[in-house]
Amino acid sequence: MAKDPLEARNLAGDYFRNGYNCAEAMFLAFRDLLQLDVPREMVCMATGMGGGMGHAGCVCGAMNGGAMVLGLLKGRKSAEEKRDDAYNLTREFHDRFEAHFKYTCCRNLNPHPFDSKEHLRNCIKITGTTAKLLTEFLNDKELAC
Repeated sequence: MAKDPLEARNLAGDYFRNGYNCAEAMFLAFRDLLQLDVPREMVCMATGMGGGMGHAGCVCGAMNGGAMVLGLLKGRKSAEEKRDDAYNLTREFHDRFEAHFKYTCCRNLNPHPFDSKEHLRNCIKITGTTAKLLTEFLNDKELAC
């Protein structure tokens, strides 16, 4: 059954407002939305992705959080399994993100000083929109069941 992109946007935004960074908010929102059987404590894997990889300003943490979700859905569990599905889906989502935002680097998406009021205001919009984009992508790929 298809998931509501606006619900995903709102969930991610709520987690962000409650103190989680962009990548953490994506992980938690989709853990809830898709009812993934993943311990909540695994959010710690996303912490360093915030701020474009620990405030380095590189890959957007929200986009990286989306890649984590795709990995949870289609990633491999042993070296013997193929990784093509996860790679292809992640690349497609990357391209969709880039087409929407024009950039994938945090410093280009959000040029304000980290943790400033302007930065946080912009980041919550990016995170919510990324959650919406990922939900639409998952619906298109019939992965949101």
